[in-house]
Amino acid sequence: MIIQIDSREKPKAIGKILEEFDAQGIRHPVSKLMVGDYMNYDNPRLIIDRKQNLSELCCNACQDHERFRKELKLAQDNDIQLVFLCEHGKGFRQLSDVIWWENPRRWKRQRNPETGKWEETETKATTGETLYRILHTLERKYGCRFLFCEKEETGAEIIRILKEGL
Repeated sequence: MIIQIDSREKPKAIGKILEEFDAQGIRHPVSKLMVGDYMNYDNPRLIIDRKQNLSELCCNACQDHERFRKELKLAQDNDIQLVFLCEHGKGFRQLSDVIWWENPRRWKRQRNPETGKWEETETKATTGETLYRILHTLERKYGCRFLFCEKEETGAEIIRILKEGL
């Protein structure tokens, strides 16, 4: 098995993934991919895009929505099954778990000008329920998938998905 790694993946961020590839005897050349981060030469129509956590995925799907949608459309137009593998961990194993996500940007500490005391105030940041609905719609509309794993499992999960398919 040969897994091509996108050249925009930062070597420092994927050290453990490369260790897993090496441990399993998988060659991993680095070159730019049209979409995503990891592709098996034996099945170039299945590509994985790694996300470090739900905050990154939320930023992509919400703040960078148009760029994200264009990438999904590009994959769809080229018959590529794009899988987003989110290393969030913490009990998140499937898309429906996203409903329970607590966005760290949802609450902000600020000093009350009248009392001088620090208070938690709610922001308009995306909730887990809203993010779930957005991701679920993207799956239906573009045929992509959102999968989850622990950070320590990422290398093995990439290999499993690219070897076995979905």
